[in-house]
Amino acid sequence: MTSWFRKKSKIEKLKVRYTYLMRRSFEMALKDTEKSEKLHRQADNLFKEIKQQSYQQVD
Repeated sequence: MTSWFRKKSKIEKLKVRYTYLMRRSFEMALKDTEKSEKLHRQADNLFKEIKQQSYQQVD
């Protein structure tokens, strides 16, 4: 129960956003491929940022 009140770290927020964008990209793939690719590119950029943040956190 205490985890409900714990603030999310920046990496956790980015992971939630990444998951959302990937899901939207998948759903849009059948309807509008251009929009799907745009969402996928945004998700890829977020993934790069997540990797960069996680490497900085280890150091």
